[in-house]
Amino acid sequence: MFAEATEVALKSGWFLEHAWVIPVIPALSFFLIIFFGKRMPKKGSEFGVASMLGALVFAGGAAYQWIQRVNGAPEGAFVSPVVKTWTWWQNSGISFGIGQHVDGLTVAILLVVAFISTLVQIYSLEYLRGDRRYTHFFASLTLFSAGMLNMVVAENMIQLILGWEIMGLCSFLLIGHWWEEGANSRAALKAFFTTRTGDIGLLTGTAILFFSANEWTTKTLGVSGFSIRGLSSWALSGDPGHAAITMGAIALFIAAIGKSGQFPLHTWLPDAMAGPTPVSSLLHSSTMVVAGVFLVARLYPVFFKGMDILGGSANFIVVIGGITIVIAALLAFVQTDIKKVLAYSTVSQLGYMMMGLGAGAWLPAVFHIFTHAFFKACLFLGAGSISHSSSHHSFEMKKDMGGLRKFMPITFGTWIISTLALCGVFPFSGFFSKDEIIDNVGHNGYNVFMIVGLAGAFLTAAYMTRATYLTFFGQPRGASAGEHHEEESHNAHATHDDHADHGHDTHDAHDDHASHGPHESGWLITVPLIILATLALGSGFLNAAPFGEKWENFKKWVEPSAEVVSPTGIAYVVGGVGEARVASDTPTDSTVAPTEVATDSEPVAIEDRAVSDSEGEAMPLMAAASGEMEHESPCGTETPEQGVCMAPQIHHAPFKWSKAAMSMLIVLAGFLLSLFMCIQLYEKKNKKFVGLTERNKALGFGYKLLVNKYYLDVLYEKIIVRSIAHPIAGAVYSFNQKVLDGVVNGTGTTAKRIAGWVYRNIDQRVVDGAVNGTGSAAHGAGSALRPVQSGKVNQYGALLFGAAAIGALVLVIVNT
Repeated sequence: MFAEATEVALKSGWFLEHAWVIPVIPALSFFLIIFFGKRMPKKGSEFGVASMLGALVFAGGAAYQWIQRVNGAPEGAFVSPVVKTWTWWQNSGISFGIGQHVDGLTVAILLVVAFISTLVQIYSLEYLRGDRRYTHFFASLTLFSAGMLNMVVAENMIQLILGWEIMGLCSFLLIGHWWEEGANSRAALKAFFTTRTGDIGLLTGTAILFFSANEWTTKTLGVSGFSIRGLSSWALSGDPGHAAITMGAIALFIAAIGKSGQFPLHTWLPDAMAGPTPVSSLLHSSTMVVAGVFLVARLYPVFFKGMDILGGSANFIVVIGGITIVIAALLAFVQTDIKKVLAYSTVSQLGYMMMGLGAGAWLPAVFHIFTHAFFKACLFLGAGSISHSSSHHSFEMKKDMGGLRKFMPITFGTWIISTLALCGVFPFSGFFSKDEIIDNVGHNGYNVFMIVGLAGAFLTAAYMTRATYLTFFGQPRGASAGEHHEEESHNAHATHDDHADHGHDTHDAHDDHASHGPHESGWLITVPLIILATLALGSGFLNAAPFGEKWENFKKWVEPSAEVVSPTGIAYVVGGVGEARVASDTPTDSTVAPTEVATDSEPVAIEDRAVSDSEGEAMPLMAAASGEMEHESPCGTETPEQGVCMAPQIHHAPFKWSKAAMSMLIVLAGFLLSLFMCIQLYEKKNKKFVGLTERNKALGFGYKLLVNKYYLDVLYEKIIVRSIAHPIAGAVYSFNQKVLDGVVNGTGTTAKRIAGWVYRNIDQRVVDGAVNGTGSAAHGAGSALRPVQSGKVNQYGALLFGAAAIGALVLVIVNT
């Protein structure tokens, strides 16, 4: 009935065991830049670049050793994460710890964040050279990366929140880097307060889950209710009530909506373009905006159960993701600022990731995080290259660009590669991730959202064709044609209202680049572009499903297996045939009698063991199935009766070239239609199309709706803030002035009067009266005795003999 269990030692390694060092390196560098940066030859930038290179080496080492760990495990065996914890502090019997939780998801995102951050740091050496706050920029940029790295490696929710909030603070500093200009500071405040609105959900959700799960996780797994692995197993255990896990999941997803710019809290993300372009690249590709998606992916069992993913109906995550895809893609059409086109493109692509997670396509969504980081970073840095060397720091496509492919061949080539990857064209990386999301969404029964995904692919191809045409084709315009002179550039930067309207990056000492006419950027800018474009082309082959299972390495390395683990240390696999195996760090001779799990097929028991963290706490090891899964795993829709699950059972859609061909045709249609419209509007200036939105009321209404961003800013700023928040603030102020201040002032007045009475009657009359009376009595006695002290010796002698005589007389009288 039970197959013999075999235990196989897993490879680990120094980098895996010390992955916690990865966020520590840039965090320490931040302090070095703050305290010593301005004294250094490169003003502290050398600390930032060196720290990110160090973090990249550690992340690369951890990724390599994780791959070795997976490849060294028997086929089908579950590979346990490398977990370490240390107690930070204890309060009321609750332990708060820090540590690391390193698995396939962790090493993939660590590698991406460290890699992109390193390239952005190198790029910024040239792009920000001469900036008035050069040192502070590198300090904030380095801490920004440290915050994301800490969040990714976090073992528990407290540590995750710490990294989450560090990114929020640094994004405020970096978006408002040129804070003297009004719109920059407003954009920074908007980003800060919008994301803080979502962060309320993170704190609330964490609290709900902790108080709901802590007892179970402590008794069953010996870990705190803040533990990520504890929350994951609790979510799939059958212990949580529906209301608790649903409310916790919804609260956490609200935080993800704010951080990842999902509808309706997406409005801050395009305004974040006020920051320097390297910030836009890092923020939009692999750090802050990805944090919300990562949160859902990391705590996927909580969302899987709380949101009833694969439950047969649309859930909150898939709906929000689908809406975001379309509304953001449509907004990209009416932008004239190239960075804002890319910003809305990011919002739309994050919508794909969320939709995939909401539809059970966990692996394609995570893989899209991976591939998207490379081509989106390349696109943003390409936009920065254009503004830096050809358009006097302007990002206006219609006014200051055009025909730049002739002057900037490297930037143009990398842009085209990244655009094709973004649009999901075979064989570029986006094809292997975004199309897999669309395919799996349909495969899992969300057909409406599959159509939404295809519509988004069409729109993506269309708006990127428009942006490419306006930037690199046609005749040079404005600054790229040499019409933007030094005096004009200075005036353009005089106020930020001009900066915001015309899409300029403010620099202090760099206007000489564009003044020499459009030209290719230097190697500090172009080398990162070439590296990123190469990865935008080739990274998709890490999980190339069209070529068979042997090409699906990312799936093998990153996707967790569904397993059932007994609280007593026995792991169960349902439907397995033959010898069962568990991969662990070291062999053990301990055995525990197996217990059956009620299923339709004979269960297979697997020996497990308890591993210890750095403080000696026992932690049950997780195991997974070997062999074909013929029946639904207890980690799927059913609840395990004897054991705990660590990941839900999810099936992948088989790749079909027919579906891929349909998607490619839709993308091609978007290319061709947009190219046709661009030629008619911008080259031929065909009167049938020029001014069409002014002549057609329906199109005019749609255009006005998009230009005003669906009036969401009006809703938030003029209705919610002014009509609701302002009156509430006024009422609170009035209450403060008339009630609270009245109470405080009245208390003060009463206290003053009481103190005056006490002073006059108690202090002055009683206390001071007693002291003064004693002094007066002593003074009177002294005055009465003063004549006796005449200073004449004969008088003193007479008094002495007189006193002695009187004393003797008294003694005689007493004794007789």
